[in-house]
Amino acid sequence: MTATTSRRSKNEPRVEDDALVRGAGRFTDDPRLPNQVYGAFVRSPHAHARILKVDTEAARKAKKVLAVLTAADMKAAGVASVSRHPPVPGRGGATMALPFRPSLAGDKVLHVGEPVALVVAETAAAAQDAVDLVVVEYEELPAVVDLATAMKGETQIHADVPGNLVVDWPGTLGEAGQQNEVADIIAKAPHVAKVRVTNQRMVVAAMETRGATGVYDKATDSYTLHACSQSADALRAQVAPAMGVPNDKMRVITEDVGGAFGMKTPVYPEYPALLVAARQLGRPVHWQATRSESFVTDTQARDTITEAELALDESGKFLALRMRHLCNQGAYVSNAGVRLNTNNFACCLPAMYLIPKIDASAACYFSNTLPIGPYRGAGRPEANYALEKVVEEAARITGIDKIKLRKKNFIPKSKMPYKTAVGTVYDSGDFPGLFEKALTVADYANFAKRKRESAKRKKYRGIGISCMLEHAGSLPLEEASATFTDGDTIVLGCNVQSTGQSHATVFGRLLAGKLGIDPKHIRHKHGDTALGLTGFASVGSRSAMCAGNAIVHVADVVIAKGKKVASALLEASESDIQFGDGMFTVVGTDRKISLFDVARRAKEIGGKGDIPATLDTKDKAETPLTYPNGCHIAEVEIDPDTGHMDIVTYTAVDDPGNVLDEIVVEGQVQGSLAQGLGQALIENAVYDADSGQLITGSFMDYGMPHAEIMPIEFRDAIYAVPATTNPLGVKGSGEAGTTAAIAAVMNAVADAIPNGAANYMEMPATPSKIWEACQKAAQAK
Repeated sequence: MTATTSRRSKNEPRVEDDALVRGAGRFTDDPRLPNQVYGAFVRSPHAHARILKVDTEAARKAKKVLAVLTAADMKAAGVASVSRHPPVPGRGGATMALPFRPSLAGDKVLHVGEPVALVVAETAAAAQDAVDLVVVEYEELPAVVDLATAMKGETQIHADVPGNLVVDWPGTLGEAGQQNEVADIIAKAPHVAKVRVTNQRMVVAAMETRGATGVYDKATDSYTLHACSQSADALRAQVAPAMGVPNDKMRVITEDVGGAFGMKTPVYPEYPALLVAARQLGRPVHWQATRSESFVTDTQARDTITEAELALDESGKFLALRMRHLCNQGAYVSNAGVRLNTNNFACCLPAMYLIPKIDASAACYFSNTLPIGPYRGAGRPEANYALEKVVEEAARITGIDKIKLRKKNFIPKSKMPYKTAVGTVYDSGDFPGLFEKALTVADYANFAKRKRESAKRKKYRGIGISCMLEHAGSLPLEEASATFTDGDTIVLGCNVQSTGQSHATVFGRLLAGKLGIDPKHIRHKHGDTALGLTGFASVGSRSAMCAGNAIVHVADVVIAKGKKVASALLEASESDIQFGDGMFTVVGTDRKISLFDVARRAKEIGGKGDIPATLDTKDKAETPLTYPNGCHIAEVEIDPDTGHMDIVTYTAVDDPGNVLDEIVVEGQVQGSLAQGLGQALIENAVYDADSGQLITGSFMDYGMPHAEIMPIEFRDAIYAVPATTNPLGVKGSGEAGTTAAIAAVMNAVADAIPNGAANYMEMPATPSKIWEACQKAAQAK
């Protein structure tokens, strides 16, 4: 591995570890504000219904209850729609539908769990008890939960959205792009591989449930929201307009976060309701979701169908790709739900392959289910899965070995930078070299021998390949700051929020390395809009490159300022001042002064002429996209009598660019792999087709990743080709496993079970599905 900062040994703890292992972390439910009270929400038991009446009288009279808020209170407070999403262009000049999403529903409810009222009481138990005293009369309406039914449009979810169509997106290059050319190539091609793949709906289920505390300050007429988020600034950018107030009247604070994965980026209906309640009562109002609430309130993921067609010539050369991606958007548009199924999806194409023409379009539809939002990968796993499945199908219909077919169609290193058929530009990469490395690490050459050994034990053995490329770093602007204290400490301020990615450790070492000082002199601070730092959330593997780039800029400015101050203090020309190892030195002499002494003295002599009065610095940087890539290879063994499957080895060879912390990257790959395997093998959110109830509404019914589905042996390696789009050369690593794993495993299952019995198996590949495929294979002999 290539490291751009000082290496951290396996035995050296992260900066974050001490507080967390001692239970001294501060999560949303930990702080207790003075005079704090508690909220609980009345939630719809129906997926689709009109609200006829909300009777709150009994609840208001209940012991310890302070208030019961309804839609009328939200309207009186001027609360706007909770849906916040940038526009996405539709076909023929149409615009994306963005219906009003209420903080508390007043006319209709559109999914089970939608909040209808907020009860506030002196204790959490009293508030929860009073929820049962609120009587809501509903007129139940037909529920639509699946994509096929939503597309028919027979039941209208939103009155002003015909056919439930959120948007019909023509593709990255638009209608006038390559669609006609692609259609013509496919019509005339000697070979056309076709697949239809589904990505089942997923529950995010982060370790820490969502929670928030609303605070109102009457003296300043301003709000503070304490909430678990992925960026205080990004959350404020959504909640402030929902509350109808300017940013300077809304402060957002986020402390420790127990997992997020994209789900904690949006503003949710609960947040404005808590703030309105805080204003009414003049007291902080706190709410923490139960796990049952989380199942029916948090954004969910995936729920897509993708049709892919790949045209090839006689020799197996890829000619054109056409994809039509369909998404069940849920009842409302979340903060990025449409973007991840349009732009995020298409910009992963053509991955590692040289495909001259691409037509990738998408359509999203409303239903009576929870809104779809970003979840680790956010469009990337869906695109990679469809592409790798159609490449496997191409190998089958042409009779060309799947390894040779891929090698024939890789984009060569010599073509970098490479402009793709969807308009993106890969700045760097060595796809053929990385692929060869993966085959070597996986010992692919001896697979046939291992397959024969399994057969002797009456087991099926298969190997699956997934060549993955994703784009990272969307929303390129990020800001950071360095503030010198009176002692020898620098406070590093960041906007991006750590939700387990070790920001304090990695970014502290990064700044320390640039300034030539010990990392113990750096104190990391984030999660507060009062820091005045702009940017976006820790999503899309963007933190290392975007925040890292901003930190590099900050360090450069600090050094430049320091040279001016040192020049005056050392009575030397600025051009004769050099900086290294935390010291400013006059070239060719032993005269020097430390960075911290310069920072202190700047306050005394600065402000005259061009001498800075402080080394404190805030700076921002814009970082172009990068394209992490990799090849993952899963090898599985199946017992045809039981359907039990073991992933005997899993190989992950990734190009994340330069690596800032080897241990963190290894953890990111393994963690994302667990989430990818969860989708491939066990997770599935199921709604009842008639009532719209979430059948898999608890861990009794919803399968979460566990040790048994993890590989018996995990092999990983880094094949780093530094990015050229940022000074650190980083690309990102947080979503590699989630993006690559599902295709690797599903291709391995298809390879293992003979007679093509599992070629088109849908996820999750449960033991019962595998057993049925094995029986089908036996009958086909």
